[in-house]
Amino acid sequence: MTPSDQPPPDRLLLLRAIRYLLEAGLFFFFIGFFRIIGLDAASAIGGFFGREIFYRTGTINRARANLRAAFPEKTPAEIEMIVREMCDNLGRTVAEYAHFDKISIVGPHPRIADVDHSATLALASAAASSGKGVLFFSGHFANWEVLPFIAVQLGFGGGVVYRPQNNPFVDRWLVRQRMKNGSKDQITKGAGGTRRIFSLLRQGGTICLLVDQKTNEGVPAQFFGREAMTTPAPAALALKLGATLLPAQLERTKGSHFRFRLHPPIEFAPSGDDARDTLELTQRITDKIESMVREKPSQWLWIHRRWPTQREQDQVRGKRALQGAGGGTGARAEREGSSLI
Repeated sequence: MTPSDQPPPDRLLLLRAIRYLLEAGLFFFFIGFFRIIGLDAASAIGGFFGREIFYRTGTINRARANLRAAFPEKTPAEIEMIVREMCDNLGRTVAEYAHFDKISIVGPHPRIADVDHSATLALASAAASSGKGVLFFSGHFANWEVLPFIAVQLGFGGGVVYRPQNNPFVDRWLVRQRMKNGSKDQITKGAGGTRRIFSLLRQGGTICLLVDQKTNEGVPAQFFGREAMTTPAPAALALKLGATLLPAQLERTKGSHFRFRLHPPIEFAPSGDDARDTLELTQRITDKIESMVREKPSQWLWIHRRWPTQREQDQVRGKRALQGAGGGTGARAEREGSSLI
């Protein structure tokens, strides 16, 4: 198609708006259906769609490839079992969006069990008492959306970093749902979000974020024996502000029930070399995520493009060569955001 054949900008905007409306209409139809039938039934049907339909799509081939590279010792049958369980979990997670207000770690009928409630409160309280802010970090485990709910319900609510959905109608609805049971401070990636994160942490507040996605402009960290581009933002924030890094882990136990565990903080003694410290602390954070994944691989979302292709690796090496030795790690960290979804 030549430039003269391209549709005018107004028409492109109209077509995009129509597409978004159609997507949102289909999304809200299913959400309404899941809402009507109740949380347990919705989770069960979502799991069925995940393991019986989504499992058979081409997207799952990426999960298989990632698993084979991460666990070369596992048999094909073991890989397939993990993939199928992952699809079941993903289907349940999507269906549970209609019932965020019912998923809680407190109350007479909590859906989330704390592995050691007293230890959780002790760890979180000790971190908060420093007055330098707390970064609760995790990955795409179980229903990762409910992790910020836990922080709020235990009295440690703050800001939540998230990546906006492409569809603005769906995105606005998701933000409202998250705010019903979780933080009212939903922070998007970008310069404005970075300023808000700094402000909250400097006031001794908390931030919840996921750190397990690929970031092309990030820094290299070893993940399952392979280099993966990783956001340096949590490490840079902890080093700059003295904030505590607390790993949080969520596991789906049965149906729409979960088990939560808060791990001890990541310990790190800065050397004074900001670039090297950021790299080393980012690696420790990544190591912690890997150890959580290894505990129960089917709970993690393997369909991410977590590792770069050869072409992407070549592009990153070219950028590093242009930047020169030691160039820009700290500045890049401030621009980078980690996301909730």
